[in-house]
Amino acid sequence: MTSRFTELVIDCHDPQRLAAFWCEVLDFTVLDRSESKVEIGSWEPTVEAVRAGQMTPTLVFIQVPEGKTVKNRLHLDVSPIDASTDDEVARLLSLGATTADVGQDPARNWTVMADPEGNEFDVLRTLAPTTHATPTA
Repeated sequence: MTSRFTELVIDCHDPQRLAAFWCEVLDFTVLDRSESKVEIGSWEPTVEAVRAGQMTPTLVFIQVPEGKTVKNRLHLDVSPIDASTDDEVARLLSLGATTADVGQDPARNWTVMADPEGNEFDVLRTLAPTTHATPTA
């Protein structure tokens, strides 16, 4: 017997706002919505697909009354796929993210950020294809 990792639930004050932010970050779409919950993902989960193999989990934003009080013990890491890491950090800042200091090593090779409700996440190295300039004669 096994289980599948199907959803990651994030407590928040404003599920609609946070889901919209993460949809822009990850190019996800809204799969389900109510007043106090929004689920987003890159695919529509079905029992058959989940049983067939591990897929990317969906993110579920649940409204809770309490605020965030300490550094997250679990966070997301994202890797740009079509831009440099610096360009992606700039894009995320324009969407409402902020840079964050969680006591990270200054020599790190990633950027720690926080979403609009203060949940930390990391922007890792870019996975964008590199282009090499061809010398001209």
